[in-house]
Amino acid sequence: MTEMVFGTTPVRAGDPILPRWWRTVDRWSLACVLGLFAIGLLLGLAASVPLAEKNNLPQFYYVIRQAVFGGAAMALMVVVSTFSPRQVRRIGVLGFAIAITAIVLLPFVGTDFGKGAVRWLRLPGGMSIQPSEFLKPCFVAICAWFMAASQEVGGPPGRVYSAIMAAFVVVLLALQPDFGQASLVLFSWCVMYFIAGAPLLLLFSVLGVATVGAFFAYNASEHFARRIDGFLAAEVDPRTQIGYATNAIQEGGFFGVGVGEGSVKWSLPDAHTDFIIAVAAEEYGLIMVIAILVLYGTVVVRSLMRLRDERDPFVRIAGTGLACAFGVQALINMGVAVRLLPAKGMTLPFVSYGGSSVIASGIAVGMLLALTRTRPQGLMGDVLGRRRG
Repeated sequence: MTEMVFGTTPVRAGDPILPRWWRTVDRWSLACVLGLFAIGLLLGLAASVPLAEKNNLPQFYYVIRQAVFGGAAMALMVVVSTFSPRQVRRIGVLGFAIAITAIVLLPFVGTDFGKGAVRWLRLPGGMSIQPSEFLKPCFVAICAWFMAASQEVGGPPGRVYSAIMAAFVVVLLALQPDFGQASLVLFSWCVMYFIAGAPLLLLFSVLGVATVGAFFAYNASEHFARRIDGFLAAEVDPRTQIGYATNAIQEGGFFGVGVGEGSVKWSLPDAHTDFIIAVAAEEYGLIMVIAILVLYGTVVVRSLMRLRDERDPFVRIAGTGLACAFGVQALINMGVAVRLLPAKGMTLPFVSYGGSSVIASGIAVGMLLALTRTRPQGLMGDVLGRRRG
């Protein structure tokens, strides 16, 4: 079979790692991620100052921390993006084992920081880590491995294994409770299962089970019920986070009220994390929101286009899962701010403040960039044409 390269300059054996990486990586997606991180720092200069003053800290304390965490995330992203698909799979398996162990230990050694959900592990030096953030990309990698193995002749029942794993992870996250991350994990699994060839009837059945689970969660969890009731209420309480965010977005209009002139950052306790898009909309207007949407959309669409003709089942399934999870997490965060979705406590990747969030996002996008790099391979259309012949 004649080997071809899909999309760019052929890879030459023996090339140094960095030149080979630069020729094969999706530079548009890489630039978009750097742009999102830069926007996050810009918004952090405004959104985090009130919190720093409230905690008697230097004005730019949280911005500096975000720059440090973000720098580490960018470095990790580049390093992981140089990996081969086999190496991505290996770090996914190892990372999943570590993250799931940490999540199992959360009820015993975790903390909720007064937020009502035990999601964090305390670390020395006043730092903390949220294991579920690191679980997501690793979960995608290991489930994609199982699903790809099931397509081999005589392979294991990988789809069944992945379904059992998905159910286990969703239950663990729901018990924290962290229904937002549980929903995102379930969505990622459904997307990958569909790409792996699952019938739509089965996916609708999973959706039905999830709906029943949400009903029971509503009746069993006051935390969950309170958020759903607030979302379904006819009017928004202007003293709630959603009320402040909605008003800020309306005040911003098309061009915003001006840099540093916004007021929502003084009212919202999570203005620098879950509701950072409200700060962007108020101070910079709809233009900034559209720019953020375009950056996220570019990463997702370009990744899916590069995966479209990929022959390796693992690369195709894992890459699709990572790209969709990245895009949907951003949509969930912004959807909550404009009251299209119930409040979920989910960050905006690379834009919201948070060490666990930005570093885990760097690893996830690094895995995605590694899987979407161009490699010598026959095009999928050529392979299918030969099979028909």
